[in-house]
Amino acid sequence: MSKFWSPFVKDLVPYVPGEQPKLAKLVKLNTNENPYGPSPKAIAAMQAEVGDNLRLYPDPNSDRLKHAVADYYGVQPSQVFVGNGSDEVLAHAFHGLFQHGEPLLFPDVSYSFYPVYCGLYGIPFEAVPLDEQFQIRVEDYARPNGGIVFPNPNAPTGCLLALEAIERLLQANPDSVVLVDEAYIDFGGLTAISLVDRYPNLLVTQTLSKSRSLAGLRVGLAVGHPDLIEALERIKNSFNSYPLDRMAIAGAAVAFEDTAYFEETCRKVIDSREKLVAELGKLGFQVLPSAANFVFARHPQKDAAGIAAGLREQGVIVRHFKQERIAQFLRITVGTPEQNQALLDALGRL
Repeated sequence: MSKFWSPFVKDLVPYVPGEQPKLAKLVKLNTNENPYGPSPKAIAAMQAEVGDNLRLYPDPNSDRLKHAVADYYGVQPSQVFVGNGSDEVLAHAFHGLFQHGEPLLFPDVSYSFYPVYCGLYGIPFEAVPLDEQFQIRVEDYARPNGGIVFPNPNAPTGCLLALEAIERLLQANPDSVVLVDEAYIDFGGLTAISLVDRYPNLLVTQTLSKSRSLAGLRVGLAVGHPDLIEALERIKNSFNSYPLDRMAIAGAAVAFEDTAYFEETCRKVIDSREKLVAELGKLGFQVLPSAANFVFARHPQKDAAGIAAGLREQGVIVRHFKQERIAQFLRITVGTPEQNQALLDALGRL
């Protein structure tokens, strides 16, 4: 702690990202990165931007990318916002849409950045318990609130909330923004973007880090009513007018245009996930139903922290959370078939 800090800094509890170890020959299944590389066309588009033009600022509006997203989802460019990763997009949404005095609602087992944003921006919140099967109950959100946010599929559980349930949530909260955080939607769910034209209080965020294999590029987006998008633009242009560089804009736009590669890699991950779930079941694990590129699993006779430590000794890393309710679960990213087999072999030796 320093005397030079602003007073609020000492009370912040920062987000702790997943470990990025620098070890050779590591089977890294802890941060939900896509096991398959980006679209070759996207890589070529980024390489084409490396040249004399880098002396010039990028387009502050990222129009090329906004049009690519709008074309893909059948919305208007005025309904699209883009930023430096979905975490930045979420931060702008918390700052611009959730400071209303009433508590923000989100699940008690959810993305652990949400309470961090609340601490940063001074937003009161209530963590709403998931049910015994770790599912969101829409009726639990029928209470006064300053907004609602949840991942779909949820993280770290991987459980999916159906569009019909999301629509009931929107109808029950017409005076609050409902933010659906769809970081993993492409691995088994239907996007709520199909509802944005009917519900002006709906904002949907996504990332290119997972299904489009661009975690290293840092690109996120939001789709919603133009009034919500305007709020995000005002925040962005009061903070950083150029959040996306030339390579990010070009690569992300082409990643949305190359639908064939995107669909192929998503299908590979989904197929591998189903096989992994079956094999974990044979080893005695209980696995929650997942619509993401990871699974959330526990073994009724084995301690999760001990399993994680034993896997690490064999060069396999998975994510273990110390939160009390989920302390006996492991979140395991779906890797390539070879990586998944290395995990299963290591578990067999344990």
